[in-house]
Amino acid sequence: MHEIDLVIEKGEIFALLGPNGAGKTTLISIICGLVSMTTGHVSVNGYDIIKDYRSARAIIGLVPQEISLDIFTTVEDTVRFSRGLFGKPNAPDYIEQLLRDLSLWEKRSARLNELSGGMKRRVMIAKALSHEPDILFLDEPTAGVDVNLRRDMWDLVRRLRDRGVTIILTTHYIEEAEEMADRVGVIDRGRLMLIEGTATLMHKLGKRRLTILLHQPLMTIPPALAHWPLQLDAEGSRLVYEFDANASDTSIPHLLRDIGAAGIDYTDLETSRSTLEDIFVGLLEGQI
Repeated sequence: MHEIDLVIEKGEIFALLGPNGAGKTTLISIICGLVSMTTGHVSVNGYDIIKDYRSARAIIGLVPQEISLDIFTTVEDTVRFSRGLFGKPNAPDYIEQLLRDLSLWEKRSARLNELSGGMKRRVMIAKALSHEPDILFLDEPTAGVDVNLRRDMWDLVRRLRDRGVTIILTTHYIEEAEEMADRVGVIDRGRLMLIEGTATLMHKLGKRRLTILLHQPLMTIPPALAHWPLQLDAEGSRLVYEFDANASDTSIPHLLRDIGAAGIDYTDLETSRSTLEDIFVGLLEGQI
């Protein structure tokens, strides 16, 4: 892990993106006090994670990648026990609402070994929220779960953010970061490559794409169009032109005139904007 200088603001949703082995889980584990760091300093709401470990850990909720549960206890008992570990008083109304939010209330008396994998994941989230933390870490929270849980998770995360909870998530689902995160950090091989507001990142690095559907496929791009940054796609049936999404002059009218002058007929035009995934892949491949 390289030196990382990162400040996460109270009440924001911060998404940490990176491929397998990039260091996402290691970084979270260090902050949560699960892995010892050799150098550096980590502060959580003003608490040093080493000197003030108990105070720091009391305000953190963590949903790890791996499901780890006592499978012979019930859903409700598991969540209540987790709350008690942090010295929190019994709060039946809070526990009920939490289980309802995660669609677990009807399963509250079920033993964990009776639940599906998706339901067990919901219990892990409920455990992490049982003590009402100020900061919630979600390490690949929706990996391998069904669409319904993913949607429920998104809704819950937004409600938590509205209540002032700070949320840090790692994900392989780029659309999650694009949909929810206020800021995005990209990590690769233990190095934090970029930190940027999601909207700002899309604005600064985003590109637009014009796809021209051809009437007849082309084998190669004609010499008359060689000065344009064009690519042939779909076995020559499409011409693709990428341009700066923020440019005042896209030169598209000139391009279409040159295509017509080259005797190329087309049937349709499609435009699209690059996604956060396009930007992410480009960063990792050194193209941005």
